[in-house]
Amino acid sequence: MAKLSNKSAAGTSFHGHTVTATPNQLIEALGEPQFGWNDGQDKCNFDWICETNDGAVFTIYDWKEYKPLNMDSYYEFHIGAFHGFVAVRALSEIRSKFIVKKV
Repeated sequence: MAKLSNKSAAGTSFHGHTVTATPNQLIEALGEPQFGWNDGQDKCNFDWICETNDGAVFTIYDWKEYKPLNMDSYYEFHIGAFHGFVAVRALSEIRSKFIVKKV
């Protein structure tokens, strides 16, 4: 099950996989983001560094919203990983933690 991690995420990147969720859903499922100011002043308002069941590192972050996020509104969060197959596995583990909005 996806969980927060202290491992380095340096070098992870977006491989086309996203999860649609509210910031509050992600906080409930994963815990408080390691980085998050929610002021709309940067490319990301929230950033979680996580790992899969087998220890593969991935990140979850909003991308270029450029506005403070409503904590109960749905957004498309990017999943960053070292490989696309890790992003797919991460998405599956995240979805198992909560019901996400089907788009």
